[in-house]
Amino acid sequence: MSASELSLLERRKIEAAIAASLIKGFAEEMGQEKAIQTACRVIEQLAREAGRQMCERRGSNRLSNLARIVREVWSQGGALEIQFLSETEDQLFFNVTRCRYAEEYEKLGVREFGFCLSCSRDGAFAAGFNPRIRLTRTQIIMEGASSCDFRFALE
Repeated sequence: MSASELSLLERRKIEAAIAASLIKGFAEEMGQEKAIQTACRVIEQLAREAGRQMCERRGSNRLSNLARIVREVWSQGGALEIQFLSETEDQLFFNVTRCRYAEEYEKLGVREFGFCLSCSRDGAFAAGFNPRIRLTRTQIIMEGASSCDFRFALE
């Protein structure tokens, strides 16, 4: 099985095992806060570039295309359970009611890095996909909330 055949959840599990070990090692040298900030910055840069590349591959940076990515890629294999609230030309609102990314990070013992490893990617990916898209989110499962509230809107 090639990397492109792995679901996003499977790729994140593999990445988490490596990245969490690196963050822990860097934390010993520079402190945990700085190590996490640095890792988040790099992961967000990677996510922004992934969003840009996805836009190029899909040939559209519209919110309707982002909604398809959420359904087909982010949620692949039941990784996310989502309640869609609003899909228009200028907004994509949904709640995530189950996040297997958080569950898998918990199993791996790295949930404290979950925001950095996964959640911090979301807004950066969207900005790379379309620089006019902004994400507003007030709660996430990864940090103990019962759901994640995703509000993507065009500026």
